[in-house]
Amino acid sequence: MTKPKKRNVSGVLLLDKPLGVSSNKAIQIAKHLFSAAKCGHTGTLDPLATGLLPVCFGEATKFSSILLGANKTYEATLKLGFLSTTGDSEGEISQTSVTMPNPALSECEQALKNFIGDILQIPPMYSALKHQGKPLYAYARNGEVIARPARKITIYGIQIRSLRQNELHLSIQCGTGTYIRTLAEDIGKALGYGGAYLISLRRTAIDNFNLSQAHTVPMLEEMDAIARDACLLPVDCLLQAHPAVTLDDQSAVWLQQGRTIEYQPEGCTTLPTGENIRLYHRQHFIGLGEITVEQKIIAKRLLSNAYWSTITA
Repeated sequence: MTKPKKRNVSGVLLLDKPLGVSSNKAIQIAKHLFSAAKCGHTGTLDPLATGLLPVCFGEATKFSSILLGANKTYEATLKLGFLSTTGDSEGEISQTSVTMPNPALSECEQALKNFIGDILQIPPMYSALKHQGKPLYAYARNGEVIARPARKITIYGIQIRSLRQNELHLSIQCGTGTYIRTLAEDIGKALGYGGAYLISLRRTAIDNFNLSQAHTVPMLEEMDAIARDACLLPVDCLLQAHPAVTLDDQSAVWLQQGRTIEYQPEGCTTLPTGENIRLYHRQHFIGLGEITVEQKIIAKRLLSNAYWSTITA
């Protein structure tokens, strides 16, 4: 059986990752559906987590790291009074020694206030963080515990969605590097229950992208190739936080040749040294640039020559 020919498709797919599928498996499914030659994601989700997973195709992979440090929003359900070796329902579950009545809503609201803002968090053993070149989860699977320094994270907001007996459903807005599994356990301890673990976790937003824009695998499977391609967002959707600069023909060519060009701001507007900028030519996005100390523009990441030439011809 002949394998389908791979395409040089470029763009960003907002995928609603299903339960029980790793992020790597999810992007392989997407890559197959789009017959894409090149594919990557912008940050992983645990297999037992669902929700928003931006998938980058082709030229968009050059900018996939942009979202690694983006703020995220999660819907999380915590089981109070129980602990898991992995922090979620995949691990070995045990009941804590603390026996307490079901919490009151007011108690939860008061306790959650202490988690808002910059806080310190110790990363879990079941994580991909490296120690001496080996991920922590590899040590954890062998029963080893490695000392981990606490790291500063930022929690922007926590809202209670529901409280049923000892199950607490939260919406959490947080900065990069936050482990929701660890946060769940710490919240359980703060409430006096000795800990908690995640029953479910769903990512609903990353930066300006949200789950309402996402497509499920079954939805994509039912579409024809044209409809699937229409689901892709343009490459520059990842860079909307950066100011845009439009280049004339000569400047665009010079940047492609690796030369520095003059930055000619509109009016008296200037940009700080090191500022990343979106570069456009004839209304087409052609890459990412940077402002130098002399208020000039250097190319940082440009679209490939083949792709660039097709959109600027």
